[in-house]
Amino acid sequence: MTTRGLRDDDHTGFDRPRRRSRPRTKDRPDYSEAEIGMIITIDRGRYRVLVDGREVTAVKARQLGRKSVIVGDRARVVGDTSGEEGTLARIVEVEDRTTVLRRTADDDDPYERPVVANADQLAIVTALADPPPRTGMIDRILVAGYDAGLEPLLCLTKADLAAPDELLAAYRPLGVPSVVLAPDSDLEPLRAALAGRVSVLVGHSGVGKSTLVNRLIPGSDRAIGQVNEVTGRGRHTSTSAIALALPGGDGWVIDTPGVRSFGLSHVTPDRIVAAFGDLAEFAADCPRGCHHTAADPECALDAAVADGRLGAGRLESFRRMITTA
Repeated sequence: MTTRGLRDDDHTGFDRPRRRSRPRTKDRPDYSEAEIGMIITIDRGRYRVLVDGREVTAVKARQLGRKSVIVGDRARVVGDTSGEEGTLARIVEVEDRTTVLRRTADDDDPYERPVVANADQLAIVTALADPPPRTGMIDRILVAGYDAGLEPLLCLTKADLAAPDELLAAYRPLGVPSVVLAPDSDLEPLRAALAGRVSVLVGHSGVGKSTLVNRLIPGSDRAIGQVNEVTGRGRHTSTSAIALALPGGDGWVIDTPGVRSFGLSHVTPDRIVAAFGDLAEFAADCPRGCHHTAADPECALDAAVADGRLGAGRLESFRRMITTA
């Protein structure tokens, strides 16, 4: 026997063991007949899903991987969907979303965090005092809303402590509708603005968001916090987003935890301009790479103001907002 033959024989026992598992099938499970529900809240890996009027507890199926399932999603569920205590269903598919409100942790964070799906209105809840309004925060939330394709609503609370005129004037040129409320105000104007809509409520901690939800939906029992007298900041009382049906089934509100920052690294100026039909028409004449700010010397928006096609106040308000992105 040759030396080579001996070498070959010496290694014949060291072959990698053959796989004994069955080959992976290309056939995907068919969930077309699975029930569809709305994700109404999430708590430590457990999802509450409203399925045909029943609140069902579910987990996310393994095949979804790292794909996020968020409040507002419409999802297909299988398993025990009776909603009885101790039962558990499984989310197997997420339907296509009509809208997604996103934020990043800060402006240097490259990772988008989806907040709410399938809303059509963004209610920005801001106190007129205690804590004082922060136009920078309002602008940032507006930018995220326009980017998501949501219609904005400015909801000003604590009108018993300060007048709303100055803040309303800042957003009037953008055409943002508003509701002004004091603790004893009639909520009918707000109810009318929310009727028939899926509205996500976003705002700084301590502005009275949970108080509003409790008044709108008796029995919702959203936790209420106080504003720190030293820092002027509110305390996070709502720890997770939750979708709540308005009385009579006339729409939904999605209450979100109070935020102290709103990163916008996922947003580009052109995506915001696209949310304003009149501005987008003028911006089409901008040179390549224009960011539509006052520092862009050939921005077509300036030309539109100069010849009277665009109001100076609208452009000023738009630029104040867009420079936050």
